[in-house]
Amino acid sequence: MTKRRVEPFVWLMFSGGGVAAAVFLPVLAFLFALAYPLGWLGRPDYNHLQAVVGSPLTILVLLGLFVLLLVHSAHRFRYTLYDGLQVKAKTTIAALCYGAAVVGTVAAVVVLLSAA
Repeated sequence: MTKRRVEPFVWLMFSGGGVAAAVFLPVLAFLFALAYPLGWLGRPDYNHLQAVVGSPLTILVLLGLFVLLLVHSAHRFRYTLYDGLQVKAKTTIAALCYGAAVVGTVAAVVVLLSAA
């Protein structure tokens, strides 16, 4: 029986996070850095945002987005340390990078559930 590895799954989440970052982050940057402050679009009020974030579907979508972005950044940072800086403590770096992604995911769950 062959040994199953988790690395293809991590690379899949890495690419999904890269796509999510490429699609959603420029839109969010445009809205919150240009459109709302310059008055091009009307700002959403607190009650509207509370209603949107309170939806279970929105919570799942945001949680999925946050998880993909955190895994993407952890994987990118891990391989930057391995390949770019030639740091030799591979196990420690992997545990710290992916551990930070897990902590960020738990924090996102707490924040999203408290907003609901």
